[in-house]
Amino acid sequence: MPHLHFSNLAGTPLETAEIGVRIFCVGHNYQEHAKETGQAAAPEFPNFFTRFASSFVMGDEDIVTPKVSARHDYEGELVVVIGKSGRHIPEASALEHVYGYTVGMDGSVRDWQRRTSQFTLGKNFDKSGAISGKIVPADALPAGAHGLKLQTRLNGELLQDGNTADMVFGVAKLVSTLSTVLEIQPGDLILTGTPAGVGMARDPRVFLKAGDVMEVSIEGIGTLKNRIVAEA
Repeated sequence: MPHLHFSNLAGTPLETAEIGVRIFCVGHNYQEHAKETGQAAAPEFPNFFTRFASSFVMGDEDIVTPKVSARHDYEGELVVVIGKSGRHIPEASALEHVYGYTVGMDGSVRDWQRRTSQFTLGKNFDKSGAISGKIVPADALPAGAHGLKLQTRLNGELLQDGNTADMVFGVAKLVSTLSTVLEIQPGDLILTGTPAGVGMARDPRVFLKAGDVMEVSIEGIGTLKNRIVAEA
């Protein structure tokens, strides 16, 4: 039984798909975010890592900030939903494999993320991130969801104000690259990176705490809204 559930897929190719069984994420995929995190230059190759479905809640559900850390950060992201399987897909035809898009928040527990060279621990605390329960079909948006405003607000304050046009690697490149390694499948999710303005790069730093309300909005797709609660 998949952990993630979506409300608007009846009658679509994804109606019976187990969405979110595989969740792929991309780090440092916006130019200004790469700079604010200390990268000398934007990456030359997509920086993929993975998350588990148990690390996400859906829209309007509570995000849980872990009791072992005070550095739970927010990252508003465009999420790609794969609708057609394929392997070794050329970039020119990669968008044909995308069913649609939704909104995500790749919550990152920064001190745990930086304890090792891999991101796995800091990116997979239970219920530390969120994904909207609504998927917008790809044909309702510009190709590759290019040129869409992406904004993140915490308690009503605008903290991230970006645009998907600023991604280092666009959706077609990400899908093509991933398909070189494995056969992508309907229901696979790709979180495509976050724009500048994350909490750890601000002065003073801003991290999530119990009682906060997090909102991520993407033009043409909608708003993901979650309350932050403390781990019991």
